[in-house]
Amino acid sequence: MPDNLRKASTASQQVELAVNRLNSLSTLDCIAAQYIPRLLQSQFQPSTLIDIIESDPALTSRILSLIGAGGLGLPDGRFSLGKALDKLPAHQVRNSILSIGISHTFEQHNASDSNSVSPKKGLFIHSLAVACCAKEIAELATPKMDPELVYCAGLLHDIGKLALDETMPRSFAGILEEAESTGQCSLAIEQQHLGTDHTIIGKHLAQKWQLPNLIVLAIWLHHSRTLTISREMPEARIAAVVQLSDLIARQTGIGRSGSFDMPGRTEPIARELAINDEQLENIRRNLSAVVEQKTKTLGLDMPKAHVKYCNIIQDAAVQFARRDAELSTENRRLQSASSHLDFIKDFLLNINLTITALDLADILAVRWQNFYQTGRICLFLVPPAGSQILEAVIVENLAQSRTITLNIPDEMPVIPKILSNNFTIVNAHDYIDWLFEQIEAGFDEKQTKLLPLLCGTKAIGAIAFELHYPCDTELFEESFRTSASIAGAALGMAISQRREQQFAERFVGLITAPPEPIPPLESVDTPEESDRTTPVEVSMNALAEIAAGAAHELNNPLAVISGRAQLLAQTEKNQEKKQILDQIHENANKASEIIDDLISFAEPPRPRPAETSIAQIIDEAIQLANRKTNIEELNTQIKLADGIENVFVDSAQIVSAIANIISNAIESYCEQPGPIKITADADTTADMVLLSITDSGCGMDTAILQKAIQPFFSARPAGRKRGMGLAYAARLIQLNNGSLNIESEPGTGTTVNIHLPRQ
Repeated sequence: MPDNLRKASTASQQVELAVNRLNSLSTLDCIAAQYIPRLLQSQFQPSTLIDIIESDPALTSRILSLIGAGGLGLPDGRFSLGKALDKLPAHQVRNSILSIGISHTFEQHNASDSNSVSPKKGLFIHSLAVACCAKEIAELATPKMDPELVYCAGLLHDIGKLALDETMPRSFAGILEEAESTGQCSLAIEQQHLGTDHTIIGKHLAQKWQLPNLIVLAIWLHHSRTLTISREMPEARIAAVVQLSDLIARQTGIGRSGSFDMPGRTEPIARELAINDEQLENIRRNLSAVVEQKTKTLGLDMPKAHVKYCNIIQDAAVQFARRDAELSTENRRLQSASSHLDFIKDFLLNINLTITALDLADILAVRWQNFYQTGRICLFLVPPAGSQILEAVIVENLAQSRTITLNIPDEMPVIPKILSNNFTIVNAHDYIDWLFEQIEAGFDEKQTKLLPLLCGTKAIGAIAFELHYPCDTELFEESFRTSASIAGAALGMAISQRREQQFAERFVGLITAPPEPIPPLESVDTPEESDRTTPVEVSMNALAEIAAGAAHELNNPLAVISGRAQLLAQTEKNQEKKQILDQIHENANKASEIIDDLISFAEPPRPRPAETSIAQIIDEAIQLANRKTNIEELNTQIKLADGIENVFVDSAQIVSAIANIISNAIESYCEQPGPIKITADADTTADMVLLSITDSGCGMDTAILQKAIQPFFSARPAGRKRGMGLAYAARLIQLNNGSLNIESEPGTGTTVNIHLPRQ
């Protein structure tokens, strides 16, 4: 191989190696001064930069490279750099643009004077001129071409020259000087000294950066015989447009292309593209104004651009430092929150539906010490009202706990007032010295802290622990607030569950206990009342009193259970636990519905008696029973004795009571509903009306008959209703100064006798 060829080959390899290391082109400091303030906006959107990006070869190539590298592809149909930009996340666009290098310009003259600008700025302006010209030609050419795509091809056609200026600025400057002094095209000088040229270099870069194939062709072929090539390869027409645009830009003297030979003739290419002379002249005449507008957008005519750029970089550095400090603080907070979520997860995994509050307190105390690396711990719960005995959990050595009971001094609050309904952290010995005096464990007076365990806005307990490490007080309080609130909610649920069980057991015991004999009344002043008060009525009054108390006591714990379960379920990620919490919430709501029945039974509205037709009451009760049982027409047989017209009662309450009795009568038939006889007659022993409701259903034995009007009793199997029908009916009749008794035999049927007052 001749020496000149060997040298050319070696030079070509060196250039290729140098250029291949480029990941992007550098932009100019005046352009950076335009886009950096926009990048620093808190709500940055890539679309706000489109006017700058589409006018800068470095930024355009970078964005197209990101699109290609991400495998996103360009939007279908007409090419649009704006739509391509929308495919990229804002943070990726910002980071990518900030990573682009900056070239400094120091000339202080007008950018429109091509002899006063730096080579790189001259290339930028020339590329802008070619891009604007190419877009105009693409809109006029036949057949039509995509103007935006052709514009990008024109803007990027000389990226090979920009790459040479980037990697070997002195050599490239020498090439331009030689081209200018000899009046040649820079392409020839490049081939002579480098063994390659900017079209080959640009092609390789475009392929490496995964730019669109048509743009690669324009970069590669714009100095070739484009007319000949495009006849055989139609897609190369884009190179012909760029070549024609390059010639026009050089003829008008806009920018500095680096080629100093005489521009070739434009007519042959124009004729091939169906562009006439008048259209070419219009393009030449308007090109300068179009390019000038673009240079203003980029700030290419900015005086002392490097000074403004330095000031902007200074401001950006301050802003980045502030954001870095904010991110550092947020990172610390998130790390702390994350660690506390680990504690909460570990704690919740040890909770089940049968665990007692004290056992849960033991688990909490042990894990608190282990997770937060504290010293001794004392966790205590507020005792039931009236109790002076306090239950507490003590943890001294790691994972070793014991349960103790303590005496509460008279008139001493278990929870200090400052903690009773507010989360804060105090020095424990300032408030609960009486507790430490009873504990056989030496808590460090200076290091022991006390914080409440809140369920809602009420403290249900507190935890005292030795804090062995220094920390920021505000960060400390924020760190423990979440853990303590979740623990308080869980403990509150366990306490409420236990109270619910106690009330349920107490209630069942009361209603299932054998009836006590009723002592004779000593008073002789009201014999009528004594005669009219039956054992059933006394039993009903007692049951109502029990139901009222139990209902009110159960309502609050159930509201806490339901609310906390729903709150925990909303934040729980574990599906199994979420399902359990949803079941707790659902069943607590069902229990609340039972409580509503109890309250309706125990505290129904005060009767408003008035004279009402017995026939009207029976008719309305039958209609209501129709709706309750979903039976369109009941088989009822009604017989009213002569002279039976009105009763003195609250008609709405008595209609509801009779409808419940009729519904029970319908359910007594195992298959098809049978007849129900309703009679009304005078009670010969008092000024009352005797209303009898008789069915021929399954009937009841003696044991069932004795419990028939007890709340929640039913002889039906699992899946039955709540068993409140007869109990509620008896309660309403009693409140209206009436009475109810039941006669029944198995297999024969049942008769319910109701006495209602006439006045």
